[in-house]
Amino acid sequence: MRWVLRDSPSAANISTLASAAKVSPPVARLLLQRGIHSAEEAERFLHPALAHLHSPFLMLGMAEAIPRIERAIAAKETILIYGDYDVDGTTAVVILKTCFELLGGVCRFHVPHRIREGYGMRDEVIEQAAAEGTRLVISVDTGIRAFHAAETALRVGVDLIVTDHHLPGVDEGGQFAVPDALAVLNPNQQGCGYPCKELCGAGVAFKVAQALLERAGRERLLPSFLKMVAIATIADAVPLTGENRVIARLGLDGLRRPVNGGLKALMQVAQLGVAGRSISTTDIAFRLAPRINAAGRMDIAQDVVELFTSSDTARHVELAAKLDQLNADRQAEERRILEAIDLRLKDDAAAASAFCVVLDGEGWHRGVIGIAATRVVERTGRPSVIVSRDSGTGEAHGSGRSIPAFHLLEALESCRQLFTRFGGHAHAVGFSLPSERLPELCQALDAFARTRLTEEDFLPRIAIDAEIAAAEVTPALFAEAQQLEPYGVRHE
Repeated sequence: MRWVLRDSPSAANISTLASAAKVSPPVARLLLQRGIHSAEEAERFLHPALAHLHSPFLMLGMAEAIPRIERAIAAKETILIYGDYDVDGTTAVVILKTCFELLGGVCRFHVPHRIREGYGMRDEVIEQAAAEGTRLVISVDTGIRAFHAAETALRVGVDLIVTDHHLPGVDEGGQFAVPDALAVLNPNQQGCGYPCKELCGAGVAFKVAQALLERAGRERLLPSFLKMVAIATIADAVPLTGENRVIARLGLDGLRRPVNGGLKALMQVAQLGVAGRSISTTDIAFRLAPRINAAGRMDIAQDVVELFTSSDTARHVELAAKLDQLNADRQAEERRILEAIDLRLKDDAAAASAFCVVLDGEGWHRGVIGIAATRVVERTGRPSVIVSRDSGTGEAHGSGRSIPAFHLLEALESCRQLFTRFGGHAHAVGFSLPSERLPELCQALDAFARTRLTEEDFLPRIAIDAEIAAAEVTPALFAEAQQLEPYGVRHE
């Protein structure tokens, strides 16, 4: 473990900001180290407000998407929301479904089954929707690489709007490529000037809802959506800076007074059901998010959507209890897989010393391998990929997690010919490939990692802002430092 002391601002700059922003010198130092140099910037950082949200129409594709959605709502067209099975994907479905129905629209949703369908948009779902008369499909937290699905939508006469935050694919010329859809909303696509590039999938869906509500004169409803967006933002571990900080701070404040019956029931089983109790990012990450994720990992993720959109109190209690039990089942399966992984790491010196660790097992639960990859990163300090093999189909499905120094999606791009599908971002990926190609994958990822990493990159680091005397640690300083919450990625 390395302790890295950050560069300190000058005493003069600390004193100037402390005086102007009316904060203590230690807090002024922390603000300066985070790029905040004026009293106005400090006020915006310490006291986020709804007015600090960016206009959704700064996002490329929004001007094309919103009129089409408004026409569908007005005409009572059935809109299909195509989601994903994790916290980010399911809450994004809830956000758009709730918004559309509040405005008088008609919609249904599809959340894929992790095992039977896997990640991403499937042609047959769009074809079935078209056969049933649907003419508008909107993806959430997925779709940025759904080129075939977009072609299918065109062929069957369906308008497709893609909303996603994952990195776009790269074409043969090395340029970012996006599906041929009616509109693509993704702050990471080429040519998009949206200021916050690191929204989660539910965050992008929220921008659609924000645009619709503001144009309908119902922007007063926006705070009620921020609770769900905050859960996804924290669970998806996107940086809590800029607009994400506004979302997280206001959403956490709203979670002290939950109104949604399903949310209240889930908070109760997670032992967060005390009225007025302060909710932290830790509560979301380790209590609420695992229970929401458990549905998609172990069973059917559509239960999450029902939990948060149903008006049946008894059903809320039933579903919350089910998610709680599924989370317990997930923990037991995780322990089983990690025991096997620990033995492999102990006995296989080559695997343990690889620059990118790749471990596979027959029948390992595909809903848990992502968590297992995170645990291997924590134990080894190395980017890690965990793969579940299915001898019946000959297919293997993997999930990877990385370290700050290594862009894992670029590693997969370097051997893209091995995969039947893959996607993700710098620090988390998912993929599928024939099991027979696993040896090639191990070699390719390790070779790529050795061109990017050194042994020093594997040492965990803790960034230290400053050293202070024990006498400076007071209740007043603690209370003032709490204004810097919420804490998360890039807000250390």
